Amino acid sequence: MRFADVVRLALVQLRVNPLRTLFTLLGIVVSVGFLVAVVAIIQGMNAYVKENIADAMIGMNTFQVRRLPISLGLFTDDEFRLLQRRPRIDERDAEAVRAALPDARAISLQSGWPTPQADMTWRDRTLGSVQLFGVTADYQVVQDYRFTAGRPLSDVDVRERRNVIVVGADIATKLFEGTSPIDKEVRVAGKRFTIVGVIARKGRVLGQSFDGFALMPIAAFESIYGRRQATTISVKLDDAASVGPAMARAEEAMRVSRGLRPSDRNNFDVGTADALVDFWKQLTKVLFAVVPAVVAIGVLVGGIVIMNIMLMAVTELRVVRGSVNKN
Repeated sequence: MRFADVVRLALVQLRVNPLRTLFTLLGIVVSVGFLVAVVAIIQGMNAYVKENIADAMIGMNTFQVRRLPISLGLFTDDEFRLLQRRPRIDERDAEAVRAALPDARAISLQSGWPTPQADMTWRDRTLGSVQLFGVTADYQVVQDYRFTAGRPLSDVDVRERRNVIVVGADIATKLFEGTSPIDKEVRVAGKRFTIVGVIARKGRVLGQSFDGFALMPIAAFESIYGRRQATTISVKLDDAASVGPAMARAEEAMRVSRGLRPSDRNNFDVGTADALVDFWKQLTKVLFAVVPAVVAIGVLVGGIVIMNIMLMAVTELRVVRGSVNKN
């Protein structure tokens, strides 16, 4: 049979059997479209984590010196016990990093996990579940915070352990309802603090608001909650190209500060936003491997159905031709 006859026969069958044609076409479109959609969703989630979570927490031209690595959940129990023996990050470590990186734009020390939450009270109004962070002044530069009112925390506030705080946009909106919160005195964890600044709105990521928090000088924070297990040093540089060399210098400074010998392993971790993205990819690797496989099985089943429909069409055609030939 010539190719032209095959094409003509196929077109005739499409015209004669419109419902069968519709379902066959629908099966192909749905199967392929679903597979493309799943792959696009996976890639989109990775990009979302990279752009909206990792960069929001760390930043492209920023790295952190931490007690524990970000990918903590991927260690065995024995490895985790060894990590737990690491000393906490403190001001001496921050000073060592500052001395090694005089060209850094900002070097901050901030409280880490576990992050406390507390009620914030002004007059007869109370706002619950406010996240509290103890920071040095440079933390606001590291996070690129903009202020809609008042001023940021200063080095003097930190050095003199003043009971002052800056608040996120949600707190200014919900607790004060149109009244300027600047210079208002609020009660947090049984102590009185004066609000000196309001940070511009950052928005929400994965349903989690980035504006329901308050920053206070780290010394004032630790006088209430003690030193956190995951106090962190953040270093912000002028550009992303400077991050690699700066990380090496910070690592060397930390090793010297802690008296580690050349054969000793680091008892700290130096990482960038890529570490958080890699951690996310490792956590979701199994899921993202299984989902496309399940979709591929669906496409295979759809292909079998389509093949059976086509086989049935060919069989019907042969039966019709056989009847015509007999007549």
